[in-house]
Amino acid sequence: MSRVGKKPITAPAGVAVQVKGQDVSVKGPKGTLAFRVPDEVEIAHQGAVITVRPRNETPRSRAMWGMARAILASHVEGVEKGFERGLDLVGVGYRAAMQGKRLQLQLGFSHDVLYDPPEGISIAVPKPTEIRISGTDKQKVGQVAAEIRSYRPPEPYKGKGVKHQGEVIRRKEGKKK
Repeated sequence: MSRVGKKPITAPAGVAVQVKGQDVSVKGPKGTLAFRVPDEVEIAHQGAVITVRPRNETPRSRAMWGMARAILASHVEGVEKGFERGLDLVGVGYRAAMQGKRLQLQLGFSHDVLYDPPEGISIAVPKPTEIRISGTDKQKVGQVAAEIRSYRPPEPYKGKGVKHQGEVIRRKEGKKK
């Protein structure tokens, strides 16, 4: 039995959930998200409670059961509260700034890196060495953070680069004489 899949999802007040066949739409104060549940999974919606069950006992349907429940729960949380990720820039001369909706990064290259955020994602730069990414879709927020980090991932000798807030960089010792 899936421990994640067994838990029912409770939609809080202010969040409306619509189920039409395999399509689930979640609407809340922060926006609207839609998800098409895999055919191996069955959705039941009664009042403010959503339950997810597998249609049969194949390994794939059991895997889709837990995944569908986790995605629906994050959609409900996203339209109610939203998600936020933070990035830190570590290194001399590494800084970020906003140019309208675009993110401008100076990461030690001969040119500035410009990043256009996708629809539904907002980026803020409270300090030149800190980036805040927020949105309603958990997957999109994480993907944007990973794309920005990939421009200059932290290196293990000095720890310079773009890192997630709270991320611990395993440091290596330099060459010895």
